[in-house]
Amino acid sequence: MQDAIKVSVATSLSAPLLFSSTKAKADGKEILTPAVSALQFSQIALPYAFNALEPNIDAMTMEIHYSKHHTAYIKNVNDAITAENLSFTSEQDFFNHASKLSAKAKNNGGGAWNHNFFWQVMKPNGGGVPSGKIGEAITGAFGSFDKFKEEFAKAATGRFGSGWAWLVNDGGKLKIGSTANQDNPLMDNSELKGTPLLGIDVWEHAYYLKYQNKRADYVTSWWNVVNWDEVAKRLA
Repeated sequence: MQDAIKVSVATSLSAPLLFSSTKAKADGKEILTPAVSALQFSQIALPYAFNALEPNIDAMTMEIHYSKHHTAYIKNVNDAITAENLSFTSEQDFFNHASKLSAKAKNNGGGAWNHNFFWQVMKPNGGGVPSGKIGEAITGAFGSFDKFKEEFAKAATGRFGSGWAWLVNDGGKLKIGSTANQDNPLMDNSELKGTPLLGIDVWEHAYYLKYQNKRADYVTSWWNVVNWDEVAKRLA
């Protein structure tokens, strides 16, 4: 899968940590010390201006969402990785062990990855009906693009409370589903499994300034900014 998160890893990923030749002493005995830190999440640069998705998503919502909410997820997950001495070397490794993570690490790691993904599957002047391989795959899986939109919108509006709706590729089969809070389909304890192709954030902070409690209106407008080129790349 294409990584939406930039990671800092050792040159070799065959072991959780690499060790340097530098030695330290503990209880009078020489020990090897880690030469490299584990995974660290980083925030991608927003691919467009805060106001670029208007009128579908307003500039103030985008600025708060990116610079406050997303930035906080990045900081908090990295703090948890350090404090808890986590030694994962990739985001996939991290999510493969989601069920064993602390709430702070899991929730903020999900928030960090999910938002990096979210910014990339949107673009100014997006939307429309996808063509090519992704269009054919959607029609083949759901019968028609309109039927796909209907099913996806149902997952987005039907998610109780905060969460996400997703289109995933599960072993060559396209599926629609949703996850709670900042969970995602890469997590080992997610009921919905697969490689995310498209996702929509349905936390209230993603839409409340413009749409208030009208989540369905937000979902309807969001189709106008979907970046189908990016979705197609993730299917390839």
